[in-house]
Amino acid sequence: MTLAAQPAEAGRDGHGRHGGVQLERLDRGLVAVPTGQGVFLSWRLLGDEVTGHGRWGMTGTDFRVYRDGRPIATVTDSTNYLDSAGTAASSYRIAPIVKGREGPRGPAVTPWVESFHDLPLKKPADGVTPAGEAYTYSANDLSVGDVDGDGQYEYVVKWDPSNSKDVSQRGYTGNAYIDAYELDGTLLWRLDLGVNIRAGAHYTQFLVYDFDGDGRSEAMLKTAPGTKVTRYGRDGRVLSERHITMPKKDVRAGYSHADDYRKSAAGYFDHLVEMFQGWHEHPEVVAGRWPATLEQAFGIEPRHAYPLSRESAADLATYFVDVYAPARSGNNRLREFEGFILTGPEYLSVFDGATGRELQTIPYKPGRGDDGLLWGDYAMARVEPGNRVDRFLSAVAYLDGERPSAVFARGYYTRSTLVAYDWDGRRLKEAWYVDSGHVPMDNPFNASPHGVDGTDPEYATLTTQGFHSLSAADVDGDGKQEIVYGAATIDHDGGLLYSSFAEGPPGSAVPGQNVRLGHGDAMHVADLDPDREGLEIWTVHEGGRWAPYGWAMRAAATGEVLFGGYSGVDTGRGMAGDIDPAVRGLEAWSSMPPDQAIDAGLWSARGDHLGRNVPGTNMSIRWAADMTTQVVNGTATTVLQTPTIDDWKRGTLLTAEGTLTNNWTKGNPGLVADVLGDWREELLVRTADSTAVRIYLSTEVTDRKLYTLMHDPQYRAEVARQQTTYNQPAYPSFYLASDMDWSKVPIPRIRTPRK
Repeated sequence: MTLAAQPAEAGRDGHGRHGGVQLERLDRGLVAVPTGQGVFLSWRLLGDEVTGHGRWGMTGTDFRVYRDGRPIATVTDSTNYLDSAGTAASSYRIAPIVKGREGPRGPAVTPWVESFHDLPLKKPADGVTPAGEAYTYSANDLSVGDVDGDGQYEYVVKWDPSNSKDVSQRGYTGNAYIDAYELDGTLLWRLDLGVNIRAGAHYTQFLVYDFDGDGRSEAMLKTAPGTKVTRYGRDGRVLSERHITMPKKDVRAGYSHADDYRKSAAGYFDHLVEMFQGWHEHPEVVAGRWPATLEQAFGIEPRHAYPLSRESAADLATYFVDVYAPARSGNNRLREFEGFILTGPEYLSVFDGATGRELQTIPYKPGRGDDGLLWGDYAMARVEPGNRVDRFLSAVAYLDGERPSAVFARGYYTRSTLVAYDWDGRRLKEAWYVDSGHVPMDNPFNASPHGVDGTDPEYATLTTQGFHSLSAADVDGDGKQEIVYGAATIDHDGGLLYSSFAEGPPGSAVPGQNVRLGHGDAMHVADLDPDREGLEIWTVHEGGRWAPYGWAMRAAATGEVLFGGYSGVDTGRGMAGDIDPAVRGLEAWSSMPPDQAIDAGLWSARGDHLGRNVPGTNMSIRWAADMTTQVVNGTATTVLQTPTIDDWKRGTLLTAEGTLTNNWTKGNPGLVADVLGDWREELLVRTADSTAVRIYLSTEVTDRKLYTLMHDPQYRAEVARQQTTYNQPAYPSFYLASDMDWSKVPIPRIRTPRK
């Protein structure tokens, strides 16, 4: 099997159309895959090759297919071809035809050896935690970017240790790693995030994108003292190892790369003692908003004089750990609380995508401030330091309509923050900052901070509206992307466009009250209803009896609920896609516990209830020739399951033997995206032993001609976002389904970098 960079026909100015949205200059992406009927060929139609619309697709460039130097077909209705006479020894090239004139042929490719391609990986070494627990590594989330400007994607892989944790789970984790690979398995660099970045879905959100428009993608993510980059030669030799550059003020303050901020159980108790010793000086106490003494906060008789001595603080810490916290919940086993990182510097770093070289490191904004006390981590029945404070998200967005910005978020249950940066190739520049402010509490050890306004006058209602993901989409039609932050949306300029509220229904805990739609686990932003102007948002919500909806379809422009249903329980998963061609629009569905009697299940985009039975909700994929949507299944609870691609009408289309999905009950692949061939999406999953990323490509012959989805700005930004926390599918900015009106598919106006 060979794959080579394949130059594509240039746009009118030689590097894409003048102006427009900055996107990658991709090659033809030609792939040859052996099938039982011959060799299946698939390639890209680029956005700047499109000139108009036809009945079954876009018009513009056509293609001539060559096998072994001889033309065998001219393809005008698609960008795929089945060569029934092809063999494993055949060699293929594609030539563009523009206005009847044939252009240069692209480089030759030969068929894959199997019906899939394995990208070899180099697994990190096993390790042992300070508590003596052994752990191993498996490949986890993936992202793609053209890091070297050759028109082909490289693959950036996050390695997850077997002891990775949710932010609510106690225990040490192994280090998290980020690798960059060529498609042939060449390891370019490895980023060891170090002991001061905990491993788990909520901690490391990594963006891979060409932010400065030089044709080469950067990598941007949260780092800390101890983070180190190793660069490799093409022969696998280590070329260099270097820690990130700590800000001078931190070096002067005595911080170093040898620091280890992980708390042991004893270390956490000491941390608590120090926090209690400073109680009288806490700004909230000084301002009179919190109890003057810890005894008042715990509801016990006075014991000690303030300021507390260390002995007195230790006595109250003992009471808190052994009596007060366990009385609130049996899960509060704070004598076992270890492995969390509650102190120490936090950074945001930018790396060269081709070499891994650090380009800039700045303080992470906002910093944690404390261990979660102000964020509500001690307030509820379950005492969870380091939980709400350490919820991170990331996204790429075209905030000005032309150039990509990086967006990083911290917190969504209580205080909710987002910051947008532009990268000019040398320095990060803050575009805007959003901060709800902390949620006021009368007693940080006994309060209900969810669903309460923050202190900021503009962004107060942002609290508790965020999800475990976010999306970038032009929801108001001004040509600039907004940030859909769960049940709220931030305008392209950083203003609050809206925060969605609704009246609690009878039978809820909040009947007649105007309350937030609130937090949820799954969100989908797309043109779900082709007969309604604009985009829609399908969300599920976990507020139970305190939320007005368990699932809801909203107008993306205003946040208005178009239809939805009250569930009274945590509605944990949801998905959308064209699974039934007989129903107009994309269907939407939610998953519910099997014993629920409410009418959840499957809905049309217009709000018609189609039944209680639903497909899976882990990840969708556009795999079929007819532009319907399929579902990737592979959820694991106690037993890992083999992933499948399933069609609602036709059944299982692919069983990915020898592979696994990630993140147990989330059951998501490493990536689903249009990374090769025609407009359809590829399935990227780890092999069971994580020695490779396995890439599957649909070989159903299609007669639909559409440009690569990577040249739609919303889709491309959403692919970069897919890795964040609870992975959600990427959707284009237009209606993509079996009954699409091709005249409404936008002709891309893109700008690609010069070679």
